[in-house]
Amino acid sequence: MVPAQDARRARPADPPLSGESPPAPPAPEGATATHRAAVSAWWRGHAEGVLKWSTGVAAVLPSLALAAVLVALLVEAIPAIRGNGLGFFTRSAWEPGNFYNPPVTIGGVTRPAGASYGAWPLVVGTLESSLVAIVVAVPVAFGTAMVVVWKLPRRLSAGIGFCLEMLAGIPSVVFGLWAALTLGPFLSRHVFPFISHHTPDVPPLSFFHGPVGSGEGLATSGLVLAVMVVPIIASTSRDLLRQVPRGTEEGAVALGMTDLEVARTVSIPWVRAGVFGACVLGLARALGETMAVAMASGVVLGTIPHDAYATFGTIASVIVSQLDSALTDGTGFAVRTLAELGLVLLGISLLVNVAARLLVRRSSSVALPVGRGI
Repeated sequence: MVPAQDARRARPADPPLSGESPPAPPAPEGATATHRAAVSAWWRGHAEGVLKWSTGVAAVLPSLALAAVLVALLVEAIPAIRGNGLGFFTRSAWEPGNFYNPPVTIGGVTRPAGASYGAWPLVVGTLESSLVAIVVAVPVAFGTAMVVVWKLPRRLSAGIGFCLEMLAGIPSVVFGLWAALTLGPFLSRHVFPFISHHTPDVPPLSFFHGPVGSGEGLATSGLVLAVMVVPIIASTSRDLLRQVPRGTEEGAVALGMTDLEVARTVSIPWVRAGVFGACVLGLARALGETMAVAMASGVVLGTIPHDAYATFGTIASVIVSQLDSALTDGTGFAVRTLAELGLVLLGISLLVNVAARLLVRRSSSVALPVGRGI
């Protein structure tokens, strides 16, 4: 007599219903394990190569993008470089010429009659406005970072950090509207007259004497740029200060140092290189800013601002304000001159970044004073 369990095992499987295909036989377990082992072996053998190739492509892409921009500007600007010559960097006049008279050809380059371009006031205006922005923004931004990290409660510091990040994301045209409609008129009515009348008329303070105008000018543009730069420097400095080892600061306090001495001898030297890098990022933003400066500066061509309230022009603001009229030049010389201006701005940015990298490398090689005598 067959037991019930053996009978169930011996019973054949039920036949498939009509219209159904019989189930496929299961794959051998050894084949699946072999496949997994082969895939794992292939990945172990090629993972390093795939990672090296992908990271190499990612590293080369920014350099290729920069080279593409440089080549495009250079190709477009070559006729203007030949036509304007070295005087382009020393002349002040910005004359598109007469589009109604027949064009003239000078040195193999065709241009409108009477066309003469000079970039010297634009270079000076770009550097001056960026300098004002950095001088105002760096103390405010770093002071904000120190207060947020050391003095404020966690919830309040998180709220201020969120506001800084939101301020960094506001479009530049919004800052320009704010400067043209609110900040500039307010400063020209209530702040600039007081500064102009109460500042001693001696160099270099005489730079703050002059007609204040309607609020457009160098001071307003520099302050707007400072507001746009502060979030970049403050956010980066805040993150750097939070990375300073707490034990090092507590050890300095245990030695009897005040908060100012701890900041001067421990915290600031620890983050100095990173803060320099943050300042470079802010300076790059100020150098290349377009719409905010175009709406706050007045975009006056051919003049160098001799006081803090004078209207002026920068390279980026002139490019955006003169592009429409340059497209009406049938010879294309005006557009090529704007490309040359863009090439000059790119060169200034590269020089500033190289100089900043040298400063960062030099500052990062300085050892902390802790342990060698205060």
